[in-house]
Amino acid sequence: MTVRTLVPVGAVHWDHPAWRGSFYPDGLPDDWMLSYYNTQFQAVWLPAAVWQDASEATWAQWLNDTQDGFQFILEAGEGKVGMPASPRVVLATPAWAAAHVWWLDEAPDLRALAQRILHQARSGEPLFVFSRSGDVSLLEQVNTLKQVMAY
Repeated sequence: MTVRTLVPVGAVHWDHPAWRGSFYPDGLPDDWMLSYYNTQFQAVWLPAAVWQDASEATWAQWLNDTQDGFQFILEAGEGKVGMPASPRVVLATPAWAAAHVWWLDEAPDLRALAQRILHQARSGEPLFVFSRSGDVSLLEQVNTLKQVMAY
């Protein structure tokens, strides 16, 4: 059973060099990074260049390394399409992204985000909040906002 979160929070990819030794514990092996990331966040945005090059075995590992409610949001791209058939994997067409994605770096106003969350809650559709830069402080603020709003 896939758990559905109304406001999944995450970043573009889980491999941010600046996170080594700050977000990720010292000595964490590379192949454990996604599992650790999933303890803090509920989704990841994957650029087309990353997910389209992933093999079936890689996708199986990514899905296995994350909890049931974790979601992979895939940037729409051109060329080879190799996304797995899983309810946890969503192709973000431009129209879908406009309705379901809040880019935190471009709109860090938490009051405006709270209003958007309330609007989204009325529709029952999820609102994915992502940081392109991987600003952990902003992401933590959003997780706190979600707790305060009971989402």
